[in-house]
Parts: sequence; structure tokens; C-alpha cells
Amino acid sequence: MGVSLHSTKRAFDIDAVIHRVRTEVKQFADAAMFDLADQGYATAFHQVVGCIISVRTRDEVSLPAALRLFKVAPTSADVARLSVAKIAQLIHPASFYETKAYNIRDLAKRVTDEFVGKLPCDFEVLTSFRGVGPKCANLTLGIACGATEISVDVHVDRVTNRWGYVESATPEGTRRILEQRLPKKYWVEINRLLVPFGKHVCTGRLPKCSVCPVLEYCRQVGVTEHR
Repeated sequence: MGVSLHSTKRAFDIDAVIHRVRTEVKQFADAAMFDLADQGYATAFHQVVGCIISVRTRDEVSLPAALRLFKVAPTSADVARLSVAKIAQLIHPASFYETKAYNIRDLAKRVTDEFVGKLPCDFEVLTSFRGVGPKCANLTLGIACGATEISVDVHVDRVTNRWGYVESATPEGTRRILEQRLPKKYWVEINRLLVPFGKHVCTGRLPKCSVCPVLEYCRQVGVTEHR
């Protein structure tokens, strides 16, 4: 369907939008990292490993992969004792599973040897590990450490730009703008909400604008066709 630009739009109200999105996503599975925490794997180590597995991998694959790994090896010392091949076997079919297995084993060994099995809640430490960028670091800090940080993945980046709430060509740029505009009370929750919202409603291709609960606020930036 060709896009209707809906020339009559309401002034953007982030509180109203968040409330509607929160209601909408109750019908969908939770974002993988939050689900992982709810299943008992909420430490910084568990979260950062789970996030490494999730990179360029769908939640439906990454969450079971992380759970398989942690059921076999629940601590950093346990993971460090596994071979790279065994870790790869456990997290397959996550994308780049062999590279991720190497990075996960290296991380586990460092956490065990340098930090006595307890990964610090420190952005610089987290991003010093291979495979851990700002998105994973901030998500870990938000979920495992209680810090107020914004994690911008492909869904948060796409949806907030499509709304017209931010205007940025990169996820890092989106994060910086959100840190200035988004009320802090939503900094951690924005990822939890927009991952399922972006997967099921505000999709990359042919977003479901006709049933979107926030259409009257959304500027539909870049949308040429929708369902």
C-alpha cells in the first residue's frame, strides 16, 4: 500500500507514545536480554555474553542459544573451562557462532582471572572485550547493574528516526540525541519496548502503519509503502 502521510498529525508526545507502545507490545515476546534476566541470568557476565550472542541474530535464536550455554556452564569459570568448539556447538546457529565462541571464552577467562568471576559494572571495562560495543555495554549496565543508560539497536534506531523524534544517520548519533531528548525514566525501557515493537509493528520493510497505535504522532519518515 502506498504511504499516506496523514497531513494532520498530533504534536509528538513521548509520554503518550511510550504508554501506547507499552500496551501494544504486551502481546509479544519480551526482548531477549530482558527475558534472559527474568529467567535468572541477570548478572553483568550473563548479560554481556547473551548480548554477544544476540548480535546480528534474531531473538528467537539468540535467547535459546544463551540458555543452552548457561545451563551447561552457569559461571564465568565454567565457561572458561569449555573449549571454543564446545561453546560454538552450544550457541549454534547464532550468526558468526565460531567467532563469538572465541570471544566468549576469552571474556570468561578474563572475568575469572582478572575480576574473580564478577564482571564490573563499568563501561570502559565492558567495551574492552572483543565483540562488546556501546549497545551491549549500555544494555548490560541497564539490566544487570541498575544504571540509567540507553541501548540503541537496529529497532530503537529505526523506530525513533521514523517517528521523527530523532534525526540521525547512525545508531551512535541516535543514542546521543536520545540522551538529550528522552526523559531518563525511559532510558532503559526504550530498548525493551522498541525491540518487539520494531519486530512486529514498525518493521523495517512494509511497516504496519494501518494498525499502529501511535500513527497519529508518527511522521513516517522514510516510509514509502506500508501495510
